[in-house]
Amino acid sequence: MAIVDASTGPAVIVAVAVVVVVVSTLLWTAMAQLVWRPYAVGRALGQQGVRGPAYRLLVGNIGEANEMRAAASGGVLDRRCHDVVPRVLPHYRAWMSRYGKVFVSWTGPFPALCVGDYAMAKEILADRTGLYAKPDPGASILALFGNGLAFVNGDDWARHRRVVHPAFAMDKLKMMAKTMAECARKVIQAWGARAAAAADGERMVQVEVGEQFQELTADVISHTAFGSSYRQGKEVFVAQRELQYIAMSALNSVRIPGSQYIPTKANIRRRQLAKKVRGTLMAIIRERQATAAAAKEDRGYGNDLLGLMLEANAAAGGGEKSMTMDEIVDECKTFFFAGHDTTSHLLTWAMFLLGTHPEWQQRLREEVLRECCGGGGGDTEALPNGDALNKLKLMTMVLYETLRLYGPVSMLVRTATADAELGGVRVPKGTMTMMPVAILHRDADVWGADAGEFDPLRFRGGVNKAAAHAGALLAFSLGQRSCIGQDFAMMEAKTTLAMILRRFAFEVSPEYVHAPLDLLTLQPKCGLPMVLKLLDQ
Repeated sequence: MAIVDASTGPAVIVAVAVVVVVVSTLLWTAMAQLVWRPYAVGRALGQQGVRGPAYRLLVGNIGEANEMRAAASGGVLDRRCHDVVPRVLPHYRAWMSRYGKVFVSWTGPFPALCVGDYAMAKEILADRTGLYAKPDPGASILALFGNGLAFVNGDDWARHRRVVHPAFAMDKLKMMAKTMAECARKVIQAWGARAAAAADGERMVQVEVGEQFQELTADVISHTAFGSSYRQGKEVFVAQRELQYIAMSALNSVRIPGSQYIPTKANIRRRQLAKKVRGTLMAIIRERQATAAAAKEDRGYGNDLLGLMLEANAAAGGGEKSMTMDEIVDECKTFFFAGHDTTSHLLTWAMFLLGTHPEWQQRLREEVLRECCGGGGGDTEALPNGDALNKLKLMTMVLYETLRLYGPVSMLVRTATADAELGGVRVPKGTMTMMPVAILHRDADVWGADAGEFDPLRFRGGVNKAAAHAGALLAFSLGQRSCIGQDFAMMEAKTTLAMILRRFAFEVSPEYVHAPLDLLTLQPKCGLPMVLKLLDQ
């Protein structure tokens, strides 16, 4: 029989008691989070008539959603069909058909209230009190986007907005139109050279424009954001493309607290890429600060997006009104990824729609020649400027309709920071509110019986008169947290399309497979091959 020192007995008992208390507390917390709270929330919403698929312990409805996505991924749409919902949100369409426009599903143990009602969605997006905040997106998304304007909340958001906003003022953006056009001209001239050299003499060439637009918009944001440091900016683009795939793979899985610290292959690679992006951006920022210090003048930071942001940050005077260098790096990540990824897909889908609707392609070409080339007899090689681009009314309508049918984001998400009442529904604190943009943009009660059809003329009275609800176009979100870069994206898209239209007629290649894919942003699964025919100048 072992002999135990009597003096150690009380210490052992205390240690055992502590372990029992800790384990009991953890088990109690786990039971509360994984069983009792989901039951209580589901019951409270059910009593108000808000039902949904049954909660499953720990995983919620993630498994069901992934199964429906996998089943839909093999499908292909007719290129005349613009209903992307069966491919990108098949689970939401199925659940809406069973439970109505407003239902509750479960992302792991967390309730997710589907808000398929426009009035309720606008109530959320118009909130200025902080009642509906941006949720924590997780380590993979933050590595890609940075913890910038897209995700910060409260006073931090207001501080970031004050510093970043001056860089996106319209007078500053107009100065960047020339840079956008020069970047586009390089790509278009390369297409023209290939078409002119076509062996059959038909001056035609097939181009996979999706990839080309990715490169072009990365080039544009590299020049407009980082100026002379654009080559380093392109390094950020390459790293962010890989981070996008890592983020998407993590998005549709159960998030276990602390799992981002486990040394898995994906986590290790994410940290490596995030370190590379931060190091590259910090090098650009330090170089800019050194240049400004040497210049000893207020505008020594430069006229690109980074320079304008650094200038506004310096003018804030430091302290709580300004941003730290880490926060500026995060904002650089945000506008770099958002600035090239969303715009490239806007251009891609606009080309697809114009390639399948030649009558609209011709109308836009006539408008471009009239407004940007002096009535059609001017210099078709001249670069369009900001004032000329503002006159392209038909093109604006086409881009808005493109954003309605093929908007970059299929879902907007907010989290209730306190118990709230939303459209007569009592929403418990911590509930995620999910606004399915792709579904809302096809709501016949709001957009009319032709909601599934391509009709740019619905925007002829302006974006606020295009539907039964003002502000029904949610591609750039709504309210004070609407996308700060929307004017930048629209100007770049107009510039590029104007230069393409006056040089080429185009149609979608017979090889194209219409299979829209949600990879954080909506894009063609198999790219977009287009047949371009060089026009006589």
